[in-house]
Amino acid sequence: MSTLSLFAQPFVSAFIGWFTTWLAFYMLFHPRKPIRIFGLTIQGIFPKRQHIFAIKLGNVVANDLLNATEIAAKIKDPEQLASVMPDIEKHIDTFLNTRLKEKLPVIAMFVGQGMLEKVKESLMEEIQVMLPEVIGKYADNLVHKIDVQKMVTEKVAGFSSDKLEEILSAVMKREFRLIEAICGVFGFLIGLIQVGLSFVHF
Repeated sequence: MSTLSLFAQPFVSAFIGWFTTWLAFYMLFHPRKPIRIFGLTIQGIFPKRQHIFAIKLGNVVANDLLNATEIAAKIKDPEQLASVMPDIEKHIDTFLNTRLKEKLPVIAMFVGQGMLEKVKESLMEEIQVMLPEVIGKYADNLVHKIDVQKMVTEKVAGFSSDKLEEILSAVMKREFRLIEAICGVFGFLIGLIQVGLSFVHF
């Protein structure tokens, strides 16, 4: 082996380390459609396994991340219900003081502000009793009607290969590049070791 080839060895090894890692990541998504080469069918891992990936992801989201029962519990949480009461009170104020006069001007003429305040208090008391019951039934029905696993599975399975690659690359692009660089460095170090061993043999 010539001296030039010997000193080029680390750089060749670095390139091989980087390129093989880049090729491995590339083949996660490409080729998008099955290609037959010498009797072998080649297709990117994600396009080939997209349906299985969608099912697994749907199962993880439904059971570990976004459980429908937990969502219902959040909706029924007394603190959450209490947080909407100011908005409800505001709407009642608007109705009694503005819209009622517009819709029923004759009645509004004979109802004083004091009476409107009593009506408002009565309505708010009734809503505070009624709201937890109504929202509770709605949330419980939601648990039976919403299939989080099915929704996620169908969404992911319906993604185009381009879209899936875009999403995963956006999340892991920096990590991919870092791994490629690390493999290039390891390749360079292996090349140096080979050069060192060559000098030892000399």
